[in-house]
Amino acid sequence: MTSAAIDLTVFKELQASAGEDFVAELVDTFHEEAPQMFAELRAALHEGSAERFRRAAHSLKSNGQTFGATALGAMARELEQGGLPPDATAIDALQTEYVRVAAALKRACND
Repeated sequence: MTSAAIDLTVFKELQASAGEDFVAELVDTFHEEAPQMFAELRAALHEGSAERFRRAAHSLKSNGQTFGATALGAMARELEQGGLPPDATAIDALQTEYVRVAAALKRACND
């Protein structure tokens, strides 16, 4: 059984504290910026830039944690702390998880 993409309790608490409209804006911004973060991860890996790679992974981790996307956050934290990986396999897995999270966030905003 696959775990939920986001922890709805965390997400609902965020909505309660920050407001549903503001959280919807945050989600929209995340959806707009995530492709750039993934492009940055890939470019940094290709160029061998560990610091750029770490910063992009950190951004994805922080966003994941904010929205209750615990698996996404954990995967991004591993990339952030692990240095440059030998290939893009972990980035691909993170991007697959992001797709699940993006769909779950869209549903949660519309509930």
